[in-house]
Amino acid sequence: MKQFIQNRKGQKMAVVIEESKNQKGLAFMMHGLGGFKEQPHIKTIANAFKKKGYTVVRFDTTNTFGESDGKYENATTTNYYEDLEDVISWAKSQNWYQEPFCLAGHSLGSLCIVLYTESYPNKVKALAPISTVISGKLNLKAPCYSKEKIEEWKKTGWRIERSTTRPYVIKRLPWSHMEDRLKYDILERVDKLTMPVLLIVGEKDNSCPPKHQKILYDKLPKKKELHIIKDAPHTFSKEAHLKEIKDIFLKWINSLDN
Repeated sequence: MKQFIQNRKGQKMAVVIEESKNQKGLAFMMHGLGGFKEQPHIKTIANAFKKKGYTVVRFDTTNTFGESDGKYENATTTNYYEDLEDVISWAKSQNWYQEPFCLAGHSLGSLCIVLYTESYPNKVKALAPISTVISGKLNLKAPCYSKEKIEEWKKTGWRIERSTTRPYVIKRLPWSHMEDRLKYDILERVDKLTMPVLLIVGEKDNSCPPKHQKILYDKLPKKKELHIIKDAPHTFSKEAHLKEIKDIFLKWINSLDN
């Protein structure tokens, strides 16, 4: 079931709820920067939770390429995080809502779900930040951000690139986006993440590389897993990679209830 709700700024947000008849749990999925709720990796993770009897909520943040309001060039970590908070706040009034719930995300969405969990650890049963941004500072050291690219972005004020998911879409992002991202670092409150945490990253991810995921993994205090998907990039789209991710999730969800 799809619904349109309003965020704190009065903007329209598209939310898809896939309700389980015999609900065993609740899970929220969050896409990354410029992503949307129908991306193959988002649906793959959602399907794993559905198979295990969870009610699943997927949504488009504002300022992305989905069905919600806003423009991509206005996207910030802050606005994505606030939209996550607003979706969860709205969910509290629904009859399927339950706590603690699971959170799963990709890239910038993963950063947001971790920030949320660090603020509200008692609400979160388990956390799956896939291909996560660790911090703005660390992000700038990733292979995809060469010194020249960063200087050009600062100088011109814009980063312009073609979407990998939708090749006909040209993405324009202002430098102010990165200035906002630099305010965030999930390692600062990593001790709050005492629930089970699942990390997955592509072996060839050049924006949130495995070595960055390992930094987070090593600092996680409790039950944790890190899986590296062979030959996979930052955004998963190949069938073999998606199947591997779904299998990892199915086993992990099983472990939460045992």
